[in-house]
Order: sequence, then structure tokens, then C-alpha cells
Amino acid sequence: MSYLPLDEYQRKWIFTHHSMPVSEQDLESIKPMTQARSSQLWKENISAHSPDAERLSSSDWPMKETNWKETLDWMVSWESDHDALPIGVEEFLDWQDDVTIYFCYEKYNVIETKWSVFKRYWKNFLFYDDGPILIGRRRKEALWFDSKGNVKLGWRK
Repeated sequence: MSYLPLDEYQRKWIFTHHSMPVSEQDLESIKPMTQARSSQLWKENISAHSPDAERLSSSDWPMKETNWKETLDWMVSWESDHDALPIGVEEFLDWQDDVTIYFCYEKYNVIETKWSVFKRYWKNFLFYDDGPILIGRRRKEALWFDSKGNVKLGWRK
């Protein structure tokens, strides 16, 4: 089994909080991965040795400045009453709604969903903003969020 039932996910509340509820249909599309599957995906796509964004090594692709095109402010959009992604993010990614994405909090905590679901509920995902990285299946583009309210737009290389 590659996924945990959402009810068993330690951070389930970020998707069921009364102030920012996720529809029942979309909750079914939010799939926390088991620790083993998360670890495998992290090792293959983020870092073979570092367990989280704070401890990435200089050889890991996210640490190479040349992989990043620009940095945008996501906090202003997160704090607004509008649900839209920060200006520039959707234009940069330009993905179809059915693209599978992985929101990687750290080595043992990865969520799989669809790009359309992430776009609707990105604020929920960012209740925890300690360096998560968003990647898409078979896509080179990536987003790296930080707790200072910035998101880097770039490519996995």
C-alpha cells in the first residue's frame, strides 16, 4: 500500500479545518503517502541523502541557484480573501488540471494529488510552510516554498 487513509494522516486537520474546508470529493484526491513511499519518492526526486529542505546538500538540485528562475511572494496571496495562486505561479507551470503532483514536506511526508486540487486548496497545503517542494509527475518545473513567504520557480535538473 502506497497511501495512508486521510483519517490516519497526522496533518489531516489542514484539510478539514472549519475555516478552510475541502470538499468531500476533493478530499478523496488528497493522498498522503506512506513513509516508505514518501521516502522513495523523496530520494528519487529531491535528495538521496537529506531528510528535509533545511539539510539539503550543495549537490542536491534545489540548492543550485541556476535551477531557479525567480522568487515570488506567496504570503500576500495566502493572507488575502482570494483563493487564486500567487500571480506568476500558474503562468510559470501552465500544467493541465489532471497532472499528478507531489507536495513534498520532507522525506517521510509527501502528498499526492492533482494540479487542479492543489490550485483550489494551496492555502491548506501551506499551513506547514517549512520548505515544501512541489513537483509534477514527468514534469521538470518545480516550486519551493519557504516560511518567509517566498516561493522559488524553477526546474529540476
